[in-house]
Amino acid sequence: MQAIGDQALTVNLVFGILVFAAAAKIYVLPKLNDWRPEAVLVPILLLHSLRHLGLMFLAGGAVYPGMPTQFAWPAAIGDFITALLAFLAIPLTLRDFRSAKGILWGFNIFGSLDLITAIVLANLFDAPAYMGAAYWIPSFWVPALLVTHYIVFRILAGERARGARTAIASAGQRMESRGTNVAGNR
Repeated sequence: MQAIGDQALTVNLVFGILVFAAAAKIYVLPKLNDWRPEAVLVPILLLHSLRHLGLMFLAGGAVYPGMPTQFAWPAAIGDFITALLAFLAIPLTLRDFRSAKGILWGFNIFGSLDLITAIVLANLFDAPAYMGAAYWIPSFWVPALLVTHYIVFRILAGERARGARTAIASAGQRMESRGTNVAGNR
C-alpha cells in the first residue's frame, strides 16, 4: 500500500493535467482565434499572480518538518518571481498587447521552467512526504498552471505567425503595386 501512496502525487498531477487539458480543449482552444489575446491573457495572468502561494513551501505550519530545502527554496522563489512577472504583465497587456510580448514571453518561459524544475526536484528529494497542507499546490494548482502556460504559448506563437503572414502579405502587395512579381520579374 505504501508504494501507491508514494505515487499519489504523480497520479494527481497527471490526472489533473488531463482534466485541465480537456477543459481547455473543449472550452478555450476552439475559440482562441475568435477572442482578443488580452481577453484570454489577463485572466491567466491574474491566476498566475497568485503563485506567491508557493511561498507556503517555506512556512512551518503548511509543510511538515524536514521539507527538503533543495525543493522548497527553488519552488517558493520561482513561484514568487513568476507571480511578480504575471502581475507586472497585466497593465502592460491591457495597455498594448503587442508591446507586452517581451514580458509575456519572459513570464511564460520562466514560469513553465519553474514548474518543471519543481516537479523534478520534488521527486528527486522526496518532497511530497513533507508537503502537508501545501499538497494541494502540486496536485491541483500545478496542473492548471501548466495548461494555462500552454495556452499562453499558443497565443504568443499564433500572434507571431499572424505577424509573419501580415508582413509577407504587405511585401507582396508592395511588389504588386510596383509591377514586380514574387520572382522579381516585371
